Amino acid sequence: MRCFFAVWPDAAARQRIAAAAAVVEGGEGARRVPPQNYHLTLAFVGEIATAQLAVLRQIGRALRATGCKLTFDAYEYWPKPEVVVAAAREIPAALSDLWQQLHRDLNGHGLALAPKRLRPHVTLARKVTQAPVWPAMSPFEWRALEFSLVRSDTASAGALYTVVDTWALLDE
Repeated sequence: MRCFFAVWPDAAARQRIAAAAAVVEGGEGARRVPPQNYHLTLAFVGEIATAQLAVLRQIGRALRATGCKLTFDAYEYWPKPEVVVAAAREIPAALSDLWQQLHRDLNGHGLALAPKRLRPHVTLARKVTQAPVWPAMSPFEWRALEFSLVRSDTASAGALYTVVDTWALLDE
């Protein structure tokens, strides 16, 4: 199974993300990400054996980090994965701490790819072959109060995400 850790939006944050996504025109062949799939990836683990799920749950359960407020304030086009994202240009210290702890613990078990840096974003559209023109983004906020272990399955209609487990973040 394929897994990742993420911050999952509540219903109000999902609506704000959908409003930001509504102005993005990706061109022919582009696919908007369905609102139920909006998330902020903390750590992509990738394919794991079923037995490793217990280790991932243990890592999530043991992690102690503080929640935070994220402000998404820019659209970005990333040509290599052909996506448009809503990006948070300022990284809260609490999010950075959560990301570092999670990667440290996963790497201790040989379980995660090691990205060079944290780039908080939410993917809005995929298969975008050239940079779209869009108006300036109306910034939106999202309170990260918990994080989740998520399973990703591929279907003909796109990715299907299932939250496996969720853990609360500490009060700010």
